[in-house]
Amino acid sequence: MSIAASNTSMRVPAGFRNLLEGLAREVLREQPADVVAFAAQYFQKLLESREAGGIDPVAWGAMLED
Repeated sequence: MSIAASNTSMRVPAGFRNLLEGLAREVLREQPADVVAFAAQYFQKLLESREAGGIDPVAWGAMLED
């Protein structure tokens, strides 16, 4: 089975790189046994912080990337 090559150019959304770097940093720091559960908790805390009027890490990361 072959898959046709595509000329589609995919672009990483603004702030996404910074968001993933933050997750990677925390995973390396904490060394969790269950990385998926840790990531779910990490993103849940970020979401709660954003909804409480805190800093939006995606918007902040997008500003850093510009």
